[in-house]
Amino acid sequence: MNRTLTFASRNTKEITRDPLTLIFGVAFPLVLLLLLSAINRAIPDGHGPQNFQIQNLAPGITVFGLSFLSLFSSMLIAKDRTTSFVLRLFTSPLRPAEFILGYTLPLLPMALIQTLICYLAALPLGLKASADLLVAVVVNLPIAVVFIALGLLFGTVLNEKAVGGVCGALLTNLSAWFSNIWFDTSMVGGAFETVANILPFSHAVKAAQAAAAGSYAAIFPDLWVVIAYAAVLTVAASVVFAVKLKKM
Repeated sequence: MNRTLTFASRNTKEITRDPLTLIFGVAFPLVLLLLLSAINRAIPDGHGPQNFQIQNLAPGITVFGLSFLSLFSSMLIAKDRTTSFVLRLFTSPLRPAEFILGYTLPLLPMALIQTLICYLAALPLGLKASADLLVAVVVNLPIAVVFIALGLLFGTVLNEKAVGGVCGALLTNLSAWFSNIWFDTSMVGGAFETVANILPFSHAVKAAQAAAAGSYAAIFPDLWVVIAYAAVLTVAASVVFAVKLKKM
């Protein structure tokens, strides 16, 4: 475990060397939160979309903000693959699962801080302050692992330039469209709604909204779906990483 923590410490330093990226990961969701809240206030009472009500919007924005973690993790591992650093890793006693854990651990505190900042910013906008928000912060951890694992998976098989497009543009857009944040996917229906229900993003938003509202019984089974995705994707990232190492 000590060697994993040492590797995680190194990755923390690599991530914090680019503060502008970290700031963007927090600032952009906050801008969206303020903008959509302003739009909702400009609409006469009772006529605005339910998704833009602050009690629904804030948890949704916290989930969307975590999608940037996939970009951080993918860029980190893709950069390591293109340098001699990965060759030195290959000679270390770390197992593939320990590598993936070492890349994941530094990003989890970032996920917690990012989510907490979003909720704090939502309080002046009308979100009710309660201990339920702390539960909602913890509920976001599984979806954070999903995004991190996706980033590690793509970063293992794609180069540094490609992961910027896949994780920085494609994945963030997919998580937005299929998450029930901006609109209710049931209004679209058909194949679109089916895909949204299969993917973990809308389940993560529903679980976060239930937690923030104090409806603990409603957190599940949506959270189980997210946890299952997190477990499968983390294992997949470890396996693919192991295969890549053997080919080097």
